[in-house]
Amino acid sequence: MTAWWAVVPVKDPRHGKSRLTGALDDDARAGLVRTMATATVRALLGAADVAGVVVVSPAADPLGVPDPRVVLLPEPVAADGAHVGGDGGRDDGGTRPDVPAAGLDAAVSAGVEHVRATAPGAHVVVVLGDLPDLLPAEVDDVLRRAADVPRAHVPDAAGTGTTMLTATWPHRPHPRFGPGSSARHAAAGHVPLDVPAASGARRDVDEPADLASPGTPSGA
Repeated sequence: MTAWWAVVPVKDPRHGKSRLTGALDDDARAGLVRTMATATVRALLGAADVAGVVVVSPAADPLGVPDPRVVLLPEPVAADGAHVGGDGGRDDGGTRPDVPAAGLDAAVSAGVEHVRATAPGAHVVVVLGDLPDLLPAEVDDVLRRAADVPRAHVPDAAGTGTTMLTATWPHRPHPRFGPGSSARHAAAGHVPLDVPAASGARRDVDEPADLASPGTPSGA
């Protein structure tokens, strides 16, 4: 079986999950970003079909996961010196109105290019780092469903967003993250995978209501 490499974009914890600002103070929100990203990466490392993980982040060490299979990459830097990526745009709050989450898409593309350059022949799965319920077996379930599909995606629990994006070798993913991304990914050729609604692969944390998820870290 062809191995998969995962690309995980992780926002600087100081700026991530801005939609939770009213529910959590800055320290709690930063801690939640780190905890969820770490849980997501650990689930990927525990999956049988994942050979390596590329974390793309402006933070020097956003996870603290000592594992030789984890590669840390800096996020791309815009012409004005601002890092790009995260919850829909640059760290200074700027967004490209014509392309939702343009910064996040750029970070994803940088991680994919690293995988394609260093692990030729590998399939690629992009996983957003906010899946606290994700289990290794659920990762393997998604990857097995995606193994025979050139491009696919996993819709979030609401069915409108995207939690995972896949591309089998030699295809490249077409990231279109941001609100309503599931429809954009489908239009770009990423077919939706029929992943069970109860799977941790579909339960992300974006809004205050998501904090009630059973797997959300305590204290969030």
